[in-house]
Amino acid sequence: MIGRRKLLKNSAFISLLVGAFVTGLVFLPGFIVRREQQPTVRTDLKTVVLPKPRLSGPMSVEEAIQRRRSRREYRNEPLKLAEVSQLLWAAQGVTAPHLWTGLRSAPSAGGLYPLETYVVVKRGGVEGLGPGTYHYNPHRHILTQVAEGDFSKDLMNACVDQEWVGAAACNIVFTAVVERTRVRYGDRALQYVFQESGHAAQNVYLQAEALGLGCVVIGAFYEDEVRRILNAESDELPVYVMPIGRPA
Repeated sequence: MIGRRKLLKNSAFISLLVGAFVTGLVFLPGFIVRREQQPTVRTDLKTVVLPKPRLSGPMSVEEAIQRRRSRREYRNEPLKLAEVSQLLWAAQGVTAPHLWTGLRSAPSAGGLYPLETYVVVKRGGVEGLGPGTYHYNPHRHILTQVAEGDFSKDLMNACVDQEWVGAAACNIVFTAVVERTRVRYGDRALQYVFQESGHAAQNVYLQAEALGLGCVVIGAFYEDEVRRILNAESDELPVYVMPIGRPA
């Protein structure tokens, strides 16, 4: 009896080790690719520490859903840095610590987080931010300026001359490093990436409504031109452009 019990205990331990090894084979490649594929962090560029996002507000989730609309007309008024901070947190902010990835505000297949988030700010569009393109770091909740200058008209042209892109105070742009998802999900990666961009965009929609702002999603654009404006890596696929402004 003792020998059998010891054998069962050893078998259970071996099964646990095998399970851990198999789990590592499944999950670790995705984590490694995600870390290696992150856009290069440039220490020589300007960084902006964003205000801490708030976790409550005067508008309920239900009311934000009821009020959500695609708004394309904006007043020529700047946004506050705190408003941009809140929108970025809603899009891809880290909401809880988890390994080195963190859990984010929008779900991601396998927790692989292929999305990268940028803000293209026009001159005078956001208080405390100069005109340019900024990359959002969700782990540190900061912006890094990756290009300087007013690219609002360039982005409008890249979005087949949709005038609300140029009229917006800023544009949030999502790109995707598809390989982060493909390493685990293969040919289904692109489907999951597009689903995830929709999750993030809807968060922006609802947060914008709660802040009294307007936004719309843009899916028609020239990918190469958008990538150039963002100064993005070659393996980043632009998936969404979202003009943001105060509704007219």
